[in-house]
Amino acid sequence: MRIAMMGSGAIGGYLGARLALAGEDVVFIARGSHLEAMRADGLRLESPLGDLNLAVQATDTPSDIGVADVVIVAVKLYDVEAAAAAIVPIVGPQTRVVTFQNGIDSVDVLSRFVPRSQVIGGAAYISTYVARPGVIVHLGSVAQFKTGGREDATITALSIAAGKVGLDLQAVDDIGQVIWMKFVTLCAFSGGTALMRSGIGPILADPESRLFIEQLRDEGIAVAAAAGHPMTADYVERIHTLWHQFPPETKSSMANDLAHGKPLELRWLSGRMHSLGQSLGVPTPAHTAVYRALHLCADGALQAPPPSESSP
Repeated sequence: MRIAMMGSGAIGGYLGARLALAGEDVVFIARGSHLEAMRADGLRLESPLGDLNLAVQATDTPSDIGVADVVIVAVKLYDVEAAAAAIVPIVGPQTRVVTFQNGIDSVDVLSRFVPRSQVIGGAAYISTYVARPGVIVHLGSVAQFKTGGREDATITALSIAAGKVGLDLQAVDDIGQVIWMKFVTLCAFSGGTALMRSGIGPILADPESRLFIEQLRDEGIAVAAAAGHPMTADYVERIHTLWHQFPPETKSSMANDLAHGKPLELRWLSGRMHSLGQSLGVPTPAHTAVYRALHLCADGALQAPPPSESSP
């Protein structure tokens, strides 16, 4: 299959590298120094599940690729509209557009640019980051991808290709519920690690910090239930187990972006919880605190204002 990775950073780079190793025709869409490094030295993946160093196809011009069988969208949420417009030339009548992004809005946004019947939601459970241009690091042993389209032939072929290299990519019946579960989980993890500037281990070990991240989790559970997406009875236990599987230093991508002065997905995570809480009548004081406390940094590092002149 011809697979276009729209977004070749932490998630897209990891997934694309594994699919390329499986023998699929993968083209990475990237930009800047990351693109230059991939063109010059290939894509390097450092992972407990196996390191890779692959020569790859990479471009910053999606229209040069031609029509793809699968387009995997893995850009940050603030780039999704631009990405959706950019992939239009490579989406044919049979192309499947699979989104592995945070939040609950990606399918709706992409469907404004390509037919909704061809857009398939997905959720990724993995901790990765771009260590330097061309190098992606995977932390821990968790690497799981879920999509909709259980009966779709193209998605089935994608899942089979992933399985050839031990990549856990499963199609499920109700991807909407999976996306909401990921949303609740990530909003707590992202908001907690970003606001407290800490890995998950110290947060869980400290009684007060743990109470805060659990409050974020419980607010998300309440919002999801009010929105018609209640969590399963074992949800709290499952998330407790998941968080303890991560190395203690593991932070969310938003926490890492905050530390490096990059734009944040705040609006689509705790900000979305805040707005949903307001519209549904569900109190979200912890998510509201995250949203308001980090809002000044949402567009990237704060720039010091010029000194003011005043006279006594």
